[in-house]
Amino acid sequence: MGARGLLSRLSSRDPGRPIDEVTSIVNNLRVLLNTRVGDSLSAVGFGVADFVDMVHEFPYASGTMQKSIRAAITEYEPRLRNVRVRPIPSEDPLTLAFEVSARLSSDRKRGLVRVQTRVSHGGRIKVE
Repeated sequence: MGARGLLSRLSSRDPGRPIDEVTSIVNNLRVLLNTRVGDSLSAVGFGVADFVDMVHEFPYASGTMQKSIRAAITEYEPRLRNVRVRPIPSEDPLTLAFEVSARLSSDRKRGLVRVQTRVSHGGRIKVE
């Protein structure tokens, strides 16, 4: 696993290429959704509930995880508004899948963003 710090992200970026807003948001969602509430010392509420703690409630943990994902995005990704999270079918019965849809705060006319998330049985969240 590579370094995730700000300096490593800045130094690995092509300085002649601007950062696409949607790409930046998706990258932030990857960090946000793979951080557990309480792991950040500077923002105690940053992250989502730990799925490993909910595994004994599976498959009913879906609603709890859905609410946690929505709350985290609403609170910590100000470039998105009208955040909706809905469960979607998953091929793997041990994986929870959600579609996140939201509007870009910077583009009131057409700025719809949709990503899919998959929560594995280990609690890792894949964002596509």
